[in-house]
Amino acid sequence: MGKTYIDTVKYQIKADFEVDGIVEKPDIVGAIFGQTEGLLGDELELRELQKNGRIGRIEIDAQIRNGKTAGLIIIPSSLDMVETSILGASVEVVDRVGPYEAKITVEKIEDSRNMKRKQVMDRAKNLLKTLISNEIPETRELTDLLRDQVKTAELIEYGEEKLPAGPEIDSSESIIFVEGRADVLNLLKNNILNAIAIGGANVGKTITRLGKEKEVTAFLDGDRGGDLIVKELAAVTDIDYVVKAPDGKEVEELTRKEIIQTLRKKIPLQEFLGLMTEKSERKRFHDFRDNRENRGFRDRNERRYEDRRPEEKRPDFLEKKVEPIVQKPVQSPVQTVQQPAENPGTKPELLAKLKSLEGSLKARILDEKLETIKEVPIREVMQAITESQNAKAVILDGIVTQRLVDLSEQKGLKYIGGVRSGTITRKSSVSIILSSE
Repeated sequence: MGKTYIDTVKYQIKADFEVDGIVEKPDIVGAIFGQTEGLLGDELELRELQKNGRIGRIEIDAQIRNGKTAGLIIIPSSLDMVETSILGASVEVVDRVGPYEAKITVEKIEDSRNMKRKQVMDRAKNLLKTLISNEIPETRELTDLLRDQVKTAELIEYGEEKLPAGPEIDSSESIIFVEGRADVLNLLKNNILNAIAIGGANVGKTITRLGKEKEVTAFLDGDRGGDLIVKELAAVTDIDYVVKAPDGKEVEELTRKEIIQTLRKKIPLQEFLGLMTEKSERKRFHDFRDNRENRGFRDRNERRYEDRRPEEKRPDFLEKKVEPIVQKPVQSPVQTVQQPAENPGTKPELLAKLKSLEGSLKARILDEKLETIKEVPIREVMQAITESQNAKAVILDGIVTQRLVDLSEQKGLKYIGGVRSGTITRKSSVSIILSSE
């Protein structure tokens, strides 16, 4: 293979091709660039990716047989897993090379780092054997070595896709979805035995089934690819919570302390999707404003503003800032965000009932006398409120979101009790009671 002009090759796209005629290697490369141009937008434009060092030189291994040209195409990539998969799929749209019909089929995408990891591990084993044979190791060293070997041995292949997983996938009611094998190994090393790898951007039957049977937390890398995987999972199966590694980090890189701290920050799927939508809308607004200002819009608008008579002046909509309603922290164990008129005994009674739900991940719909009408898992609370008659309160072992407040107010509820509150930006007549975290 020729020289690859990128610093780090993460993946290699390997595709078979066949052309119904005799062509040269530059013809094949030209067809790939030409027929994928504009297909995926500027961010995944092959010429720009190669120019910026995100993909390497496209290698062609071609042979001529019976008047046809066939062989192998190799595209080195430093993109992430999701973007590389999209790029590989785009190559298959090439159906002509010169005047001849052609067919390209991606056989696999290899993680080129696996070979390097294997080389490192093999060399490390040899060095370790030498060290152990030449020096007497301390007890701690032997204990750690044995523990790591046992954890690696506990890795299993699960389901028809033979996905890397921990040994407690079947026995545990709650499981963790991670992106790859290295993520599962890192969690195993830190005594988390209920994780399973998704196995790529295309979610298979095993993951779909597990999502519908168990309580699932999606634990993903701290990059844009993690957001895309969440959307893919949400489209084909049920996931309850989402958490991402710190920005720029992968799950396989986290220490035990970082893993525990990150998992404690998990949030419900709907809240995560809402945050993604808000982030996207803010970005589109700022992009729009910046583009208008770059064309001199702001200066012209300010001149028009200064030319108006005093009584006609009004703030320009682009300069108007919308201040969100921010909840102020309260030092007591029970925080009340809204305070409409209420029975003095209601709050303690709701707090007691909320305490009884702790750790259950369930919600209860209550009537006027605070008697239980229905008890459901947290993910079904919105539907339960919609279907309930004469409901006056809802308590849940989870987060109070804006959507929950809006629906409760619409259905005439007076109280909402939860562990903590998300961002509440609109006033409501519903009283929100929060237990100390």
